[in-house]
Parts: sequence; structure tokens; C-alpha cells
Amino acid sequence: MGLPPLSRFLSRITSHGAPPTSFIVMIIALNKEDIAVTNFRKYLQIPTVHPDVDYSECVNFLQSYAESMGLPSTVHYMAPKKPVVIITLTGQKPELPTLLLTSHMDVVPVYPEKWTYDPFSAYKDEKGNIYGRGAQDMKCVGIQYLETIRRYINEKLTFDRTIHISFMPDEEIGGALGMAHFVKTNEFRILNIGFALDEGLASEDDVIPLFYVERTIWQFYIRSAGTPGHASLLHDNTAAEKLMYVVNKILKWRTLEKNKLSQGVDIGLVTSVNMTILNGGCQLNVVPPELIAGFDVRLAVDADYHALESTITKWCHEAGKGVQLETFKKNEQTTPTKLDDSNFWWLKFKSECDKLGLKLKPSICPAAGDTRYIRLVIIPIVMSAFLHLDFLQCNIHQYFYTTTMNI
Repeated sequence: MGLPPLSRFLSRITSHGAPPTSFIVMIIALNKEDIAVTNFRKYLQIPTVHPDVDYSECVNFLQSYAESMGLPSTVHYMAPKKPVVIITLTGQKPELPTLLLTSHMDVVPVYPEKWTYDPFSAYKDEKGNIYGRGAQDMKCVGIQYLETIRRYINEKLTFDRTIHISFMPDEEIGGALGMAHFVKTNEFRILNIGFALDEGLASEDDVIPLFYVERTIWQFYIRSAGTPGHASLLHDNTAAEKLMYVVNKILKWRTLEKNKLSQGVDIGLVTSVNMTILNGGCQLNVVPPELIAGFDVRLAVDADYHALESTITKWCHEAGKGVQLETFKKNEQTTPTKLDDSNFWWLKFKSECDKLGLKLKPSICPAAGDTRYIRLVIIPIVMSAFLHLDFLQCNIHQYFYTTTMNI
């Protein structure tokens, strides 16, 4: 059986010694479970779930996976119990800059009672739908990387450039002991990465989102201290009234940003503002000495962080004494990957997509993942899943993946 279209993409690039990139595909027979699906289900059955993820079973699974294909694997620990797994297909000219296909092993917490099936059973129904936490984000992509490499090996294809596949820890909680630390190590530098691919979003039509930059995370608290006392009295200068002054200002800002969406502005060009935490008080008849509101903000690429910080600080001063802005996390703003003639990786990537009739929509990623750390060390990286929502579906509680995908 010849290579499917998306696998041919990388073979075209690398067979001529040009900068490689990779599309991933699994074509699954309806009457028999392909090895790709079997491995995907095994991967889903490993509960790499927060909090307190145990990655040991997953590391063993990936090492055995690599061994089954005759590929070397290495494990680097960024901290105790924080492994980075690297599987490598060595090229004919290993001195050339390499291609990195990166994904993460961890998944977000689950509410099992909200699921139709056990979220770590990888249950497959009669229609071929597979249910499992991490089916979309992003174990399907990790398996697609590996199964594409398996096809290359089976077809005895050789490439000039080396391909590394990385499996990272803790992306779902910010990656501080994952990619954020890994990019600063000598183990990362010796990979000699020239270009990278990471997770994207499934497409709702025949146009594939291609993210070349992401919005910047800014998380902060508004702390308001005021007069405490018994709730039977009307005290002056309470924490609540001062906090609400600032909260209402921020929520009005949120409304202005939300209105941009109704005007057709892409989410990547809009700053999202959400109040996610409210803390304070000990019982209903006691006026608390302090109340706290927490916010998650994703800054649009053209947003002026310093101006926004000054504005919120001003609102705190207007609210009264004892109100302050406290930043919890502020990521560095990253440099967008260039999608023009100056980036030969992009030129080859786009050329091969055009040959395959694939429609790309360069976009700004509304969320943030490990890509931001790779961008900070000035390595071009794009994010795309090359999946259609007909084949990959999710809701707030459960994900399922259909094995009848044929891209």
C-alpha cells in the first residue's frame, strides 16, 4: 500500500534534501482495527491526569513503542517525576537542522460521573467512536506522529534531515517543569532544531487553521482590604464595595472586547477577560477584612500590556486605600513565526500544502501551549492538527475520536 496523501507530503520534502515538515494521517479499515488505533487506545488508557501526574507508565509505553519501530529513545528529567521523552528518526545528513514534532502527555482533570464511558477506558462503540480524556488534547496527535514514522520505515523511505518526536510533561499546567525548562537545557540545544510542529485545533470546514503566534497570558488578582465587623452594621470602607468598583471596571472592559467578536473580529485579535476566582469571608454575619478576585486575561498580539496594567492600577487607586493589583503570571510576548519569503521552512511547507490541495488559514492561536517557549528561543514553529471536526468531537466533559478518518 502506497503512502497516503499527508504522509507523501513529508516524503516529498525530505527526499530532495529540502527542509522537512510533516502531515500525519491514519486511514482505518472499518472491519479491522488498525495498529494505529490500537496504540491510540492504549495511550488513552494511561491516566496521565492532573493533579499529581504519574508519567512512569506513559514513559514505558513510549519507549516500547520506539523499540517496536527500531528507533532510539531518550528520557530527560527536568525535575523529579517530570520526564521528557525524545524518539528520533536519524536522517542521512544529521548535521542539518532538524524537524521537531512535539506533543504533551498530560491531560486535564475529569469528572467521571459526567462521562458516558470511563474516561480512561478508550471505549470504542459500534460506530467506531473512541471515548477518552486526551483524545483531542492531544494524544491523537502524538500517535499520528509515531504512526506516520512507522509508515516511512515500512516504505523504507530515507530523509536528509533528522526528525525528533518529543513527548512533554505538564503542558496543561503551564509547562514550567516541561518545555519552559527544557528549551534552556543543553539536551534541547543538541537536537539542533530548525523547525517545529505542535498541536492545533480541528477544522470546522475544509480550511485548516495554522497558528503562527499565540496570545499572551496575563493572570492577576485584585486584593481589597477594608473595615471588618459584624454584618448587622453598615461599615464604611468595606473590602466588598471597593473590590466591586474595580471588578465592574474590568467587566466593562470585557464587554468591549466581547463586542469585537460580534463585529467579526478574529478571536486572536481580541483580548479575552474572565473573572475566574472569588475568595474571602468566613461566615455570613461577618464583614471580611479582605476579599480577592482573580482574572485570566489573554492579551491580543497588539495589546499594550503596560498601558493596561497602568489603567487597572489607576482603578485600584480610585477604589480607595487597600486595593491593589497583584500579577500572578505574565508570559513574555513571543515573536510570530514568519510566513513569508524569508522563512524557507514556511515556503516549502506552503508549497507542499498547495500541491495537496490543502487550504491553510494563518491565524493567531487564542490559547497558549508549549509553542510559546520554543518561539522564545527563536525557532520557527506552527500549530496545526490537520483534523476535521467530523472526525474529532468534544464537549466540556468528554472527548471522542472516530476511527473512520480518511484525510
